[in-house]
Amino acid sequence: MSSDQSYPFPQVFVVDRGGGTHDSAQTPNLIPCWSFPPAQERVRRKRGGCLGISYSLALILLLLFLLVFAALGFEAYQIMHIQKQLRNARQVEPEATLEFSAPQKQIGVYEPEDGSKGERESIRPAAHLIERIETNRNSKTLRWEHKVGQAFAIGGVVYQKEDGALRVNETGLYHVYSRVELIFKNCHPTSSFEHSVFVRREGDPAPLTLMNAHRAGFCPQHSTRSWTTENYLGSAHQLKKHDKVYVNISHPEYLSQSHYGSFFGLYKI
Repeated sequence: MSSDQSYPFPQVFVVDRGGGTHDSAQTPNLIPCWSFPPAQERVRRKRGGCLGISYSLALILLLLFLLVFAALGFEAYQIMHIQKQLRNARQVEPEATLEFSAPQKQIGVYEPEDGSKGERESIRPAAHLIERIETNRNSKTLRWEHKVGQAFAIGGVVYQKEDGALRVNETGLYHVYSRVELIFKNCHPTSSFEHSVFVRREGDPAPLTLMNAHRAGFCPQHSTRSWTTENYLGSAHQLKKHDKVYVNISHPEYLSQSHYGSFFGLYKI
């Protein structure tokens, strides 16, 4: 049997009616056939799943995608919640600012711009004086600065330069206070001083003592150096209109010569 050897074909045997077999002299009509992969390769392809990816791997990828989308959704919810809180805070902030600023206008030192008499009379009487720097002090009744630094006198309280008094022009309950700071040179155990606050009242010839203190024993034993000491007085007192309040010190020459070391003031309660 002659055939094109470049294309292999299976041998074909022709069986006649007599039961004999012989090679066909002619090439029979051939039926095309297709080659199939081996059985093992077909099994591997079936086991490979969709698009060559195993079902377990596809399930893992699906779970990862779901986890990513869930995280994104949670972050979006958190951002929306924070934005809502910020909007609420902006709405509440102006009300809190108004509530906080109102008391400041009531208790602060405020001068009305229009200068109306009614608003000026509503200012609470108060004064704060600081020590006047003087080289020679002869009077035990101290003089003060009323317009230097933090010193002031408002609400009808008047400072009298000639005698160092604070005069009140309104009857009421006042808190009166005074502090003195002294530097004793060649301080020794017997050193001492007195600090007092008194008032002069119309119709009373003698002054009325409001507060008094006697300090001693503040110097160490066998000391020949300078020593700084201080004393503070403060309490509430009923004052009458036109009362004049003063401060006395027994050793004015030992004052520390500091604006803020010694001070004197009062305010209506």
